[in-house]
Amino acid sequence: MKLIIGGYAQGKLDYVLSKDQLQEHVVWDGALLDDILSNDGPFSTKGPDRQVVINHFHQWVRQRMQKGRRPEEEILLFLERCEDCMIISDEIGNGIVPMDPFEREYRERVGRILIQLAQKAQEVWRVTCGIGQKIKG
Repeated sequence: MKLIIGGYAQGKLDYVLSKDQLQEHVVWDGALLDDILSNDGPFSTKGPDRQVVINHFHQWVRQRMQKGRRPEEEILLFLERCEDCMIISDEIGNGIVPMDPFEREYRERVGRILIQLAQKAQEVWRVTCGIGQKIKG
């Protein structure tokens, strides 16, 4: 698994697509992760030429939390089935701490999940201004 992080609108997806010479059809928005997790989903993660790129992972975490789910456990199950994926997420832990309790919890949980993912990842990249910097691997 590769993890790509960076601030909002820093060119993470474009960087991944150009660096790995991928087409946008392999990109799944975070809201579509359910289709891949589903046993009867229309998408197969198996096959030598099948690359999965999950974009906006942080938004998927928010959606799961709003539904009362456990994104920490669900992403680990997903990685068992799709270990060669790329996960792209905004870094949301910088800046002003939100006053809203949900927003604080969301920010904390995204940060902790990204720590777990970075530990499991073969490579971790930070993208700023469209320039990638390898920080692991």
